[in-house]
Amino acid sequence: MIQRKQSIFLFLAALLNAGVFYFAFYKMHTVVNGVDTLGQVDVNNHYPSLLNAVVITILPLITIFMFGNRKRQYAMTFVSFCGVVCFIAMMLARVNGLGKAIPPPTSGSYWIGAVLPVMSLVFLFLAILGIRKDDKLVKSMDRLR
Repeated sequence: MIQRKQSIFLFLAALLNAGVFYFAFYKMHTVVNGVDTLGQVDVNNHYPSLLNAVVITILPLITIFMFGNRKRQYAMTFVSFCGVVCFIAMMLARVNGLGKAIPPPTSGSYWIGAVLPVMSLVFLFLAILGIRKDDKLVKSMDRLR
């Protein structure tokens, strides 16, 4: 059912994933012609990470309405989990590649957008546990009949 706790976890994961569109992943300072400029790494200026961010935002929302088929809901939640892990890996690879950029950044720090996907992983994991618990409950009720 939609009012189950895993639906809330999936919705929260989708909201956190949507937050990566508004918050930067990494903010850095670079010196260009003697002027210190502030740059940022976010999903809006990189097409593959933008596409991945759209997928990891929409997938949990679609998964909420698959409550009739728990196996498919479990599989879609697991795919969402893997997508968020790939998103984090892609963004970390972009940040690590900044050292080769011209001009290289002088300093930088991770921003709110780096924490949101990690929190989303926690909620997706809790949703997976909730789906498994519901599946076990239904199987145990079938045995009693």
